[in-house]
Amino acid sequence: MKIQKYTFGMGDRFAHQGPAQLAAVVAAQQQGIDVYPTWNKSNREHSIIGSTPDTVRAEADAAVQAAGWGSDYYVDADHINLKTVDGFIAGSNFFTLDVAEQVGQAADPEAVARFKQAAAAYVGDLVIPGIAAPFHVDEALLDQTAAQYLAAAVEAGRIYRHIAAQKGEDTFITEVSIDETDRPQTPVELFLILIMLSQVGVPAQTIAPKFTGRFNKGVDYVGDLEQFEKEFDEDLHVLQFAIQQLGFPDTLKLSVHSGSDKFSLYPIINRLVQRHGCGLHVKTAGTTWLEEVIGLAEAGGDGLELAKGIYAGAHAHYEELTAPYATVIDIDPARLPAPDEVAAWSSDAFVKALRHEPDEAAYNPHFRQLLHVGFKVAAKLGPRFTGALEVHQAIIARNVTHNLLNRHILPLLSRS
Repeated sequence: MKIQKYTFGMGDRFAHQGPAQLAAVVAAQQQGIDVYPTWNKSNREHSIIGSTPDTVRAEADAAVQAAGWGSDYYVDADHINLKTVDGFIAGSNFFTLDVAEQVGQAADPEAVARFKQAAAAYVGDLVIPGIAAPFHVDEALLDQTAAQYLAAAVEAGRIYRHIAAQKGEDTFITEVSIDETDRPQTPVELFLILIMLSQVGVPAQTIAPKFTGRFNKGVDYVGDLEQFEKEFDEDLHVLQFAIQQLGFPDTLKLSVHSGSDKFSLYPIINRLVQRHGCGLHVKTAGTTWLEEVIGLAEAGGDGLELAKGIYAGAHAHYEELTAPYATVIDIDPARLPAPDEVAAWSSDAFVKALRHEPDEAAYNPHFRQLLHVGFKVAAKLGPRFTGALEVHQAIIARNVTHNLLNRHILPLLSRS
């Protein structure tokens, strides 16, 4: 199985927006953007919602059948490891291997020796076409990179072989996530990591490195745009070099995690992807859930009251909800409106505070981030929440489709 050039990952926590999400992809295709849908959901989200991995496959299949979609589509077992992968194997054809726990752990000495032997051909001044200055590769760098990443690569190999033994090789897409680290990988480190993955037999088609700056959930990028552009450009050169040197599939491409709402990055990513003629995978998660809340608020009446109640519940359980996401949110509690204040808001006031329109004076990124991680509150409401989604599906679907198409896919992939 070879991944399509442009793929767009879409989370749908409550499994109600598959048709609306696919409508955005269909509209993009009609505008000449050859992008393909990927439905993604993590084990943590399943455990909170009370769903199972097979429900994502069912949602995707139903959406493509209803739309008459006759092309490729993917179901991503998002951020899985050996402990969690088995439930995803039957229904998924895309696996994001999460090896964050193994980063920084000591690797077996024999594995280190094999890696250093494979990397020996690149010791000295390593020239990667497209990157101005050569990289000096010596034994100290090999030891340092092995100490940080080799155990993770070995674990990725274990997970890959476990999946392949049950599904068969060449029946799924493999992504490796190395974005949950303390600092971005340098270009030479990324190349050495790809040597490791090659050594352990992982035919990665997408890789998610760590980039400079903050990729917080559901809000714009915070960081140095020039530095991001430099890193992204150099990483693209590294991947092309790895395809030529290491035998990776020619579909190997970068994956941008927490891609939701990184509006300031989209022109940069678009420009570089067009310049390199390469592929791209972007993974979003809670954006669709927030559009559901926005749709409920826009509907007014019971929908608005439900949205207000969800915020009140999130505010009351702030510590519990934010703790698992501490590294990917920046919320100032002093900038959160009190639930009593929100209870008095009109539909328009609630929507303006939540919808990500950077030029809107009432937009509140702290309010948005808390609701982003507050889906557990809605999950506990059970049929009361999902029933409201069905009652107000038309207005919610319009928001979901518009958000994915106009705020994400078109800025990322349209040709100027």
